[in-house]
Amino acid sequence: MLYFKLQLGCLMVILYIVISYIKQTRHSKIKCNRFFDALLVLTPLAVFFDGFTAWSVNNADIVPEFVNKGAHLLFFIFMDLTVIATSLYIFGQLLGFSRKRRAILLGIPGLISLIIVIAGIGGLEYIDGVTTRYSMGLSVYACYGTVVFYYGLILLFVISRRHFLTNDKVMGTLSFIIIAGVILVTQIIFPEVLLTSLFPTILMLGIYIDFEDPAIKKLTMHKDDMVDGFATMVESRDNNTGGHIKRTKAYVNLMLKKMSEDRYYRRHLSKDYITNVKNAAPLHDIGKIATPDSILQKPGKLTDEEYAIMKKHAADGAEIIRHTFCDIDNDEFRRIAFEVARYHHEKYNGKGYPVGLSGENIPLHARIMAIADVFDAVSQKRCYRDAMPVEKCFDIIKNGSGTDFDPRLVEIFLDSRDEVEQLMSEIEAEPEKVLGGSFILTF
Repeated sequence: MLYFKLQLGCLMVILYIVISYIKQTRHSKIKCNRFFDALLVLTPLAVFFDGFTAWSVNNADIVPEFVNKGAHLLFFIFMDLTVIATSLYIFGQLLGFSRKRRAILLGIPGLISLIIVIAGIGGLEYIDGVTTRYSMGLSVYACYGTVVFYYGLILLFVISRRHFLTNDKVMGTLSFIIIAGVILVTQIIFPEVLLTSLFPTILMLGIYIDFEDPAIKKLTMHKDDMVDGFATMVESRDNNTGGHIKRTKAYVNLMLKKMSEDRYYRRHLSKDYITNVKNAAPLHDIGKIATPDSILQKPGKLTDEEYAIMKKHAADGAEIIRHTFCDIDNDEFRRIAFEVARYHHEKYNGKGYPVGLSGENIPLHARIMAIADVFDAVSQKRCYRDAMPVEKCFDIIKNGSGTDFDPRLVEIFLDSRDEVEQLMSEIEAEPEKVLGGSFILTF
């Protein structure tokens, strides 16, 4: 017990996380992360074999050599796989895997290390320390070399890409990574202390608290559902627009995803910004709640006077958001939602409404919303006209580049044509599945 009580304590903490996570996600709509799922399996195995080897190396007189080395081999393998999965998880949160090649390249050093670990296990040596015995040899050096390498990558990712984390996660993430680093350095300098099990435990606990806690995810989902429900309630008054909110939100999500991969935009798009724009998109037409039904539901072309009233929905929506969301503890969301509602009918050449802003004086999120809004408006059937052919819809966006729309954003949207068309088809078939699935941004 003396030699593995720390590992036993760590294992109890990890098993609590595993059981709690499985219990809360088993019958929920929460989308699980494949790398965190891997950690749920690999981390307890790494800690278990760390404890077993701590016991077996100090009881070599009763433990057969092949069992001792086999246990060490399994510990090294699971420890390396745990830190590799952790780095893949952090990389996915900060940058995403737009290409599978990135994940493969990130795993190559670990694969090389595993080969060295397996090849060198026969040369494992046991060193008598002051209080305990511990192992040394090529496999040990390869294993800890891999841990140090991937930990360095994790630290580099977090420090250099911290703007891809939401503000409330930056300090927490840096804290658990730095604490894990102190434990790792201590273990390397003083191998006899046997603190290794704390390293993956701290990483897993930090990821669970900051990113994967199902209770927090459920609260976030409920909040988003309430915003979407509020917007849908307003939309239901307009018989012309149908699933306008769902489709425009999907288009905005797709554009944000593409922008996060674009050299020009990706350094300026924080995780907070992306999340807030995504959540503000359904509110862009909220001002229509103040528009008379006789205008919203008119089956023909509006008169000049009616059109003037209709145009007021942009300014009205902004004021509704200002007063309705004044108690929400997220200043940036309130600002973005206000600007999306107020400025999504502004044109790049300054001939839009309600203010007449032009160029980059129009907030970026309103410029994104403008493209999604117009594309959906022309591609869907209205009571006074049929839906336009898809080719013509894309031509409208293309021809509006530099006049109605931001040219850079038009290029991004047109380059995503295949995915836009796929979204249109899938939303029509299964709207809830698409909006809750892979087309929603995940970092």
